[in-house]
Amino acid sequence: MSPNGVLDLQQLKQLADTGEIETVVVAFTDHYGRLMGKRFDARFFLESAAKSGTHGCDYLMTTDMEMEPVPGYKFANWQLGYGDFHMVPDLDTLRIASWLDRTAIVLCDLEDEKNHKPVDIAPRTILRKQVEAATALGLECQAASELEYYLFENGYREAFDQNYHDLKPAGWYLEDYHIMQGSRTESFTATARQHLNRSGIPVENSKGEWGLGQHELNIRYAEALDMADRHVLFKQCLKEIADAKGMSVTFMAKYREDGAGSSCHIHMSLWQDGDNVLTGDQQFGPVKGSDTFKWFLGGWMAHAADVMPFYAPTINSYKRFVDASWAPTRLAWSYDNRTAGFRVVGDGPSLRIECRIPGADCNPYLAYAALLASGLDGIKNKIEPAEMFSGDVYAAQHLTHVPHTLQEAVKKFSKSSFCKEAFGPEVVDHYTHFFQSEIKSYSAAVTDWERKRYFERI
Repeated sequence: MSPNGVLDLQQLKQLADTGEIETVVVAFTDHYGRLMGKRFDARFFLESAAKSGTHGCDYLMTTDMEMEPVPGYKFANWQLGYGDFHMVPDLDTLRIASWLDRTAIVLCDLEDEKNHKPVDIAPRTILRKQVEAATALGLECQAASELEYYLFENGYREAFDQNYHDLKPAGWYLEDYHIMQGSRTESFTATARQHLNRSGIPVENSKGEWGLGQHELNIRYAEALDMADRHVLFKQCLKEIADAKGMSVTFMAKYREDGAGSSCHIHMSLWQDGDNVLTGDQQFGPVKGSDTFKWFLGGWMAHAADVMPFYAPTINSYKRFVDASWAPTRLAWSYDNRTAGFRVVGDGPSLRIECRIPGADCNPYLAYAALLASGLDGIKNKIEPAEMFSGDVYAAQHLTHVPHTLQEAVKKFSKSSFCKEAFGPEVVDHYTHFFQSEIKSYSAAVTDWERKRYFERI
């Protein structure tokens, strides 16, 4: 086996010849961040797909959560016949999927089947373009996701059959940082750490979180595109390990109204010629930073409302934004202050900005692209951030609140001249339709809340 889990084609061939790898998962992410694709016989992958790629139905970039084709998209529809797009393996992402039996996995970029140009609305393409924009300025973005999730003793099928009611969390008191309670779930968490490490996704640490059965497992930072790839594989790994153990995990932003939400805190820094260019001699409160630091942060703050659906993409996302819940509710920056939406941490080479707005339900390619595009625009236009806030941001009623609902966020996103310039009008139109379709589906649903409230007493 590869010592660090990452493979090249020669190593894959050797493993296939010995029978250590028999299957290669060839996948990409859809709007939701779910992995879609095919399983290849390892030898056939080496003979064919590794060089020529494969195809997938283009309806996969227009479907809803239930895999129903949604009308109204320009990219693919019944009138166009739902043809194929080309799935092009990025061989830099080829790695052992240690948690699966004798399996490797590779992530793909999507191209038009006819002209082989990138599919502009594909999440990985959207991030790749922002990475290229940073590269054009001589900058490299390093990033990390801090993902939280809830772990349950019920399996996914059991949870489904119970309509997700009365699930048993893997913990019965708030265990934030508790070692003893964390020890009780080591059969799951240690397995996850081990398989991630063996699959080329280096782990830093894990800990109990603030909700019943809530946990956080942190993986090592990397270049932005690489980190987004690690993020989606991390989620897939944990879900499939839980499934194999008869357990379940959820990355919902807000699993229940009386519990803590699950976040995806995103850390970013910018580098040039081996140096962190956010560092400098200018004093911003306790922070010593550069003009680049100031303007990158200014862009994040100026465009947060424009790109909010890329941070908080579901109806459920907005139920996480509750005062005094560890989720940010207002747009402010501060140093090492967990009540702020933008938290600056570290100093010198470790100086970075943490965006605490995204939930664990975000698609990392879209969230990272939103942060990079916002920060690069801040640098380009020398956008000044607000003064650093000290104290409890939750109590600062005068500060701008994050959008309250997906409806509010999508309305802003759809009309944003910044988003149209940064991502292209086609991308804005496509994702506006996607988010509006999600809103429409929710609006038509009859919920348990409605039945409990109205069944007898209306």
